[in-house]
This record gives sequence, C-alpha cells and structure tokens, in this order.
Amino acid sequence: MATAEVATHHDDLHHHDEGFVKKYLWSTDHKMICFQYMITGIAMALIGGFFAYAFRMQLAFPGMEVPLWGVVTPADYNALVTNHGTIMIFWVAMPVLIAAFGNYLIPLMIGCDDMVFPKINRLSYQIFLLSALVLLSSFFVEGGAFGGAWTAYPPLSSTAKYSLTPLGSTIWVIAVALEFIAFLLGGINFITTAMNSRAPGMKLYDVPIVVWFIVIASILFMASVGPLIAGAIMLLFDQNLGTGFFNPDKGGDPVLWQHLFWFFGHPEVYVVLLPAIGITAEIITVFARKKLFAYRTVLNTAIATGVLSFTVWAHHQFVSGIDPRMAHVFSITTLLISVPIAEMIFVYIATLYGGSITLNTPMLWALAFIGEFLIGGVTGIFLGASGADIYFHDTYFVLAHFHYTFFPIAIIATFAGITYWWPKMTGKMMNDTLGKIHFWGTIIPFNFIFIPLFVLGVAGQHRRIYNYEHFPDLAVDWMYDLRVMATVALLVMIAFQVVFFFNVFISLRNGKKAGNNPWKANTLEWVAPSPPGHGNFEELPTVYRGPYEYSHPDREEDYWPQNEPA
Repeated sequence: MATAEVATHHDDLHHHDEGFVKKYLWSTDHKMICFQYMITGIAMALIGGFFAYAFRMQLAFPGMEVPLWGVVTPADYNALVTNHGTIMIFWVAMPVLIAAFGNYLIPLMIGCDDMVFPKINRLSYQIFLLSALVLLSSFFVEGGAFGGAWTAYPPLSSTAKYSLTPLGSTIWVIAVALEFIAFLLGGINFITTAMNSRAPGMKLYDVPIVVWFIVIASILFMASVGPLIAGAIMLLFDQNLGTGFFNPDKGGDPVLWQHLFWFFGHPEVYVVLLPAIGITAEIITVFARKKLFAYRTVLNTAIATGVLSFTVWAHHQFVSGIDPRMAHVFSITTLLISVPIAEMIFVYIATLYGGSITLNTPMLWALAFIGEFLIGGVTGIFLGASGADIYFHDTYFVLAHFHYTFFPIAIIATFAGITYWWPKMTGKMMNDTLGKIHFWGTIIPFNFIFIPLFVLGVAGQHRRIYNYEHFPDLAVDWMYDLRVMATVALLVMIAFQVVFFFNVFISLRNGKKAGNNPWKANTLEWVAPSPPGHGNFEELPTVYRGPYEYSHPDREEDYWPQNEPA
C-alpha cells in the first residue's frame, strides 16, 4: 500500500473524537498502545522486583519471616526465582523495549500517522495482557506456580513424577506461548510499517538507527521462535497427554528441549539488546551534539550480530553432554559474536569523543548502559570458553554476568528512553535533579548487588539453592556477609524507584512545558506537537537528509532537522 493510501486510510479510520473506552482501553492509536505496553511492563517489573526482594531476603536471612510475604518455603523459593526470571525477560524487557518503544517511535520517526495494521496492533496488546494474567494466575492454582527455573528444563517441567507443580507448569507454558503470539503480531506491524510508510524523501539510510534495530530485532524474533513454539507444544503434550518427547523412559531426550529453547533463547538476547543499543545511540548523538560515527557500519554490524546469534546457542550446554568437538565450535562462534558488539560500543565511544557533552539525566543513563554492559560482555568471555564454563556453570558468576548484560538492557535502557522521550510523550519536562538522584540511587546499589555475586561464583557458590546453611563449604562468614550486602543493596535500589514515580507524578501535574523540540534533536518525532495528537503530524513531513547532522560546519545552529530544507 502506498504511503498516501496508508495516510488516507488511517485518516478515515482514526481521526475523530473518541470516548474513554475507545480512546484508552480499546484504542488502535499506536501511541496509546505504547502506553498500554509500557504501563503493563512496568507493573510486571514491580511484581518481578518484589519476587527478587522475597527470595533475596531468604538467601540473606534464611528461615526468617519476610515482610509482605511471610516465611519463604523451598517451593516458594523455586517459584519466586523461576517467575522473577520469566517476568523480567518476557514480560518486562520485551514489551517495554520492543513493543512500547517500537509502537511509539516507528510511526513518529519515519513520518507517518500510525501503524499499517492498527487493529492487529490492538490485538497484539490484548493477547499480551491475557498472557500476563495467565502467568500470574498460576500462583493461585493447586500446587502453586511453576518452580522449575525460567528455562523450564525437563524433567522438572515435563512430568508429574518430577514436577511438584504440574498445573503451574502447564499454565507457565501457555502464558509464554500467548506472549509469543502477541509479539509475532507486533513484529509484522513494525517491519511492514517501517518498510512501506516512510515519509517522502526518507531513504533506507535516512531511517534512525533505533528504528532499524527494532525492525532487525523483530525479524530475529520471528526467525527464531518457531522451534521453541514446537517445543512448547511437545512439552504441553508431555505434561498432559502422557507423550514422551522429552522423557528418556519413553525414548525421548530431555536435552532436545535445551536445543529448542536456546536456539530461540540466544537470539532472544539480541532481540532485546538491539533496541536498547538503538535507544542509546539516539541519546548520545543528541547530548554529544555529534553525528553518529559510522552509521552504515553500525547498521551492518547489527545485521551481522543477528546472523551470528543463530550459531552460539549450545554454549549454554557445555555441561549437558554434547559432543566435545561441537563445544569447540560453539566456543569459537561465541567469541566471534563479541566482535560486532564490541565494535558497536567502540563506535559509540568514537561518537562521544570530542563532542560537546551535556550530562542530562537521559545521557547519564545512556553512558551507564555502555559502562555496565561492557562489564557483562567482558565477563561473558569466560563463559564462552568451554573449559572455564565447566567450572563457572550454574554458579553465581553466571548469574552476575547475566544481570550485567540484562539489567542494562531491561532497566537502564528503559529509563534512558523514558527520560529522553518523556517531553514528547507528555508535553512536560521531568525534574532533572530528581532524575539524577534516581539515577545514582539505582546504579550504585546495582553494582553492590552483583559484584559480590561474581566473588561468590568464583568461590564455587551454586545458584538456585534455598538455604546455604546446609552446605558447610558455602556457609562461611565472609560468604554470608556478601549475601547480606547484596540483599541490602537490593532494598536500597528498590527504595530509590519511589523517586522515579514521584518525578513522573509531579511532572504530569506541575512539570515545565516542553515545547516540540526541547533537546534540539533532528529526528522527525520532534517535529510533531508534544504530545502528538491523532495523525501525529499537523502536516506529514518531507525528509531531506539523515538523522544525525549535528554541529554541521555550514550551519549556525548545531542541529539540522531531517525535515528542514537545505
């Protein structure tokens, strides 16, 4: 469908007064669907954070009654750990980074008025919301929520003989399957809209990098999720129909699930990483007042990362009995995939070099993303080498490494994006002082949570153990002190999130009016009113150049919006 036809179609469909239900609950407006995804994702983050609080209190103070929870039993502990991981990956990172920011940014940044398929867009969120409710319902069924870890390895997930929560296991699989359906529908919209509804004059290399990265992430998700959906169906059959796909007693193979899960699970890392890196790119160019260094290289590197991400999955299985010769192959591919990611980070550092840097709150979050993610990347090299991974596997070293990659993606990049685009979303500025208090109150405790866990992991402490007092080698005083330090730091970090919500509240109530382009940025979303109404633009823009023309020698001003003629 041509751009003009899409615009006319959307004008006829959307641009009229709507009631409360139609506008806020049953909307097809991409911006409202963004807010629905974002609010749901933040609500799930609060639930996932509460789960982390409960099980960390058990680890630091075993056997005590945890405030707001009570005594954490072994079954509680397994369910809390499992659903914390599940929620933060599938119900926080994916809906916020891909669905929320993708919905908001793609139409605005490419200069169109809505998604190509607005009703499919609405259905995507409705299925996602259903999946979240299904997952949470598992805590209220007989036997309780699934407690076999977020990776759902058989036999803990597949047979009643080994699973203490057979109904909870089934609900968990159904919830994940529903969530995947929602993101398949969303991905169709993102890809089609970005390819077919760009503003007049916008060539492919004029598209902002965050839009490219969300599109590439959507393609990765659609290409990788098929085997896991097949595996989920087989797992449901094993749980409820007595089949034996993953049951060795019936000729099945439990390691098969690991292959199906990680063939999706490792591209999934880049599905959420790429939008986070894209958000960071948009912010550092604006607050360094510099053109993004090597735009085409970054784009080609992202594509190479996506291709390579399909060749590394078995580095999660070095201790699962795979052929040692294949372990060597996957060690090499795992080390290779660090090259394009490192290249992107160095490109961002080159963009910052020599820039006129302003340390506003969004820029602090963007710089923190680079620094914290580098720690995750460097510690991942140890786990990519099969010899080292045999020792580190399933220790707290792995857990700390994972959080140094995933916390920057799911939390730091989210706060960076929210604080950067908040003026456009609401028409109000956030309080920068409160933003910086929240920033430091999040970043400092985060490091005090997970650096001690690296030490515990090197010392041999295995994860997913309910009470370390039963293991004399792991119950020594200095290990106990580090577990307490990590738990106290978590409580401090959770407490500082109140500052963020207070900032949101006072911004909406009394915040300074933002204007259309408070950051003096180039991309098209800053051309629209703040906040944009139906149709986004008063007049659909025409594009004359790329998105990162900052500090151009021929310009008196240090920015050059894409829609401004030469």
